[in-house]
Amino acid sequence: MTADRYEAVIGLEVHVELKTRTKAFCGCATSFGAEPNTHVCPVCLGMPGVLPVLNQEMVEYALKTALALNCQIAGYCKFDRKNYYYPDLPKNYQISQYDLPIAERGSLEIETEKGSRTIGITRVHMEEDAGKLVHQGNIMTTPYSLVDLNRAGTPLLEIVSEPDMRSPQEARMYVEKLRSILLFLGVSDCKMQEGSLRCDANISVRPRGQRALGTKAEIKNMNSFRSLERAVDYEIKRQIEILEKGGHIIQETRTWDEDQQVTMSMRSKEEAHDYRYFPEPDLTPLNIEQPWVERVRRSLPELPDQARERLVNEYHLSHYDASLLTTSKDVLDFFDECVNQYHEPKVVANWVMGELTRLLNQNNLEIKDSKITPRFLVDMLRLLEQGTINGKIAKVVFEEMFTTGESPDKIVKDRGLIQISDESAIQAIVRDVVALNPKVVEDYRNGKDKAFGFLVGQVMKASKGKANPEMVNRLLQEEL
Repeated sequence: MTADRYEAVIGLEVHVELKTRTKAFCGCATSFGAEPNTHVCPVCLGMPGVLPVLNQEMVEYALKTALALNCQIAGYCKFDRKNYYYPDLPKNYQISQYDLPIAERGSLEIETEKGSRTIGITRVHMEEDAGKLVHQGNIMTTPYSLVDLNRAGTPLLEIVSEPDMRSPQEARMYVEKLRSILLFLGVSDCKMQEGSLRCDANISVRPRGQRALGTKAEIKNMNSFRSLERAVDYEIKRQIEILEKGGHIIQETRTWDEDQQVTMSMRSKEEAHDYRYFPEPDLTPLNIEQPWVERVRRSLPELPDQARERLVNEYHLSHYDASLLTTSKDVLDFFDECVNQYHEPKVVANWVMGELTRLLNQNNLEIKDSKITPRFLVDMLRLLEQGTINGKIAKVVFEEMFTTGESPDKIVKDRGLIQISDESAIQAIVRDVVALNPKVVEDYRNGKDKAFGFLVGQVMKASKGKANPEMVNRLLQEEL
């Protein structure tokens, strides 16, 4: 295949909005969803004569992130002005870090089908976010744009990887792993749909075996894992097709069109000199002394890799199950709280990864927003264990808990869902089903095993799903 003759080289730049209470250089709130242009002040509006004041919490969050990514912390760093004009950048420059960032040379492990891969982290640096343009109108009317500066000045981390990824799948795994680390640290809510985690991808291709890098294109601002994977896949194929036809790749910035599933050219790729970087004159350089670093290191929580190993070693879960349960701190906390009350880790894991995850995804909810509490899940599992309900009824109860927020005991009582374990009652249903299905009974006696499953299903249907499954199987076998 043509694609097999080429190798993709992928590096990612991930922008993370930090969950600080106030902006990077002023006291305005950072909360999402406020009325446009209400969380603003002369500093973040770029008014003449104002001075920025560094948010210490931003620096603490940057240190936490850098340490979790195994970076080397700079003892001395500074802020710079990145100059460019855009309507949502009121100062016409962004306060960022250029040649002396807060941290460099880190790493992050991802698990691929071929085993563990180490992705290098080039740098982690602090900067402020721009505002947001809200586009209105269409080609049938007069299009125009509105500017919301609530986001301007929000603290950001930019995390730049080495070009160590070789496939769209590895790029997605890297961002998923990075997101889980950030969630465990509590430095960001990482809500891609709200723009608090955004990703730019630098992509090039080269003939396999060639050491020199090909010309890269950058794809800007992808805000979902699916978009990232699809955009990278498309761009790799686009570049290979150009090279196969004897063409040349242009270094440029492109955007991903979700509707058309293509990347589209935006502008020629900027270089550092295009931004005319120079040291920010209104902020002094930052000395980060070792005692400060060590204090932050001691405050680090359990991270995803550590949590995964704990679940495997203490609860004997598979690496796959443990990986799913450590995608976010909220999921892990929910699981841990359940297991503290109900000491069957695999049973709890199955319900959390199965029914709960399914319902959360269907309703686009996070686990912390679920009406099902660890206490409710544990109570339902005990009803199941005691034989008060069976597995089929448990799923009905679970969905009802998710929808109403009522306790499992109340749902079972109010809806009459207690399992039928009266042997004589089940036997009567079994005899009726056998009498009504003579052809199926004959098929079973002639060796067709599927016929037995059909009869079991008819008994469960007649009992409205409430018959004890073990009794149904035993009594049906005896009857036949």
